[in-house]
Amino acid sequence: MSSVPEWVLISLIGVLIVLLLLTLFGLAVYSGLLTEVEVRAGPPPIRGVVLAYKFRVGPYDESGNLYTENVSLAPKLVSIGVYYDNPMKVPVEFCRYIVGSILSEGDEKPLPDHVRIFRKHGFKFCVLPEVNHAVMATFPYTTPFSIQLATTRVHPALEKYVKERKLCAHPYVEIYKGDKIIFMCPLSRQDEFYVPEMKELLRKEKGETGQPELAASEMESLLPEEILSLDLVSESPDELEGEDSQKKVHTDSERSPSESGASGSSFEELDLDGSGAAAKAHMDTSKKLGKTTESLEKERAEDIESKSGLHQNGQHFTESRVTGLKDRSRFHQITSQYKKRKEMKFPTLHWSTLVTAL
Repeated sequence: MSSVPEWVLISLIGVLIVLLLLTLFGLAVYSGLLTEVEVRAGPPPIRGVVLAYKFRVGPYDESGNLYTENVSLAPKLVSIGVYYDNPMKVPVEFCRYIVGSILSEGDEKPLPDHVRIFRKHGFKFCVLPEVNHAVMATFPYTTPFSIQLATTRVHPALEKYVKERKLCAHPYVEIYKGDKIIFMCPLSRQDEFYVPEMKELLRKEKGETGQPELAASEMESLLPEEILSLDLVSESPDELEGEDSQKKVHTDSERSPSESGASGSSFEELDLDGSGAAAKAHMDTSKKLGKTTESLEKERAEDIESKSGLHQNGQHFTESRVTGLKDRSRFHQITSQYKKRKEMKFPTLHWSTLVTAL
């Protein structure tokens, strides 16, 4: 068996190397190697956002772990990074940055589930303002290599654009939205892009001591966390349902006798409380009527001349058969009370008992 010539093996190895290089070159082109970086100034493509973030100090290369954590917690949310220091001027181990996810944009409200998830994993919350002008550029985000290519190509272009026009643009913001990476440096309201942790470090660098009064911009950064913790996290559906039921019970207990269907509003002159149960109201009514009839019996015993003509079941009452009543207004009062009581289906009282009381 003849051996394969050496030149054939060398040729095969060469072909494999060429194919490998072509594959890598194609991957680099697909990742954005030949993409033209266009830097411009204008309104950014995003509005004010609420984001969950983590603050870190160290090399920017280590930010990848935070991006991975963001995606694992909420894959559908847009990732964002804010880089405060220039690694060409500040040692990499002292560079400061935040990485997080955008919970809502513009007038949208964050979903409570997202807030709970990120809070559980140690994230904090803040608001980045909407700006009208920013220096920005876009880069394709097709493969993990796109990030490295964008870092080496876009950041130098942004820095060059800012220096040539002598602009005040900071910090550097990266937004990973869909199949592209948005790079922007705000030209206004830059201080509002600094989270409280970063502001505290800046105070220490300036030698400020104590706890200075918070400025308006700082309060705006701190306030959203309190709002989210109260309005979005604590008000779960179960808690809201329980709160509504408590309010309903409280409202029913405070309802006035005239508003309650089982109340004794027909007996207001007798000082009845209609907010109790029906049976209790009936019992109280009977007792109070008994007391009233006893007092009337003592006062009106001599004035009653006729006790007949009253139907046994109390359905017919002839006013003319009671001629001895001196106080006719009291007669009408008791009559109207009796009729109202019958409409409310209270226990029937015999009219003979009422007449006897008079």
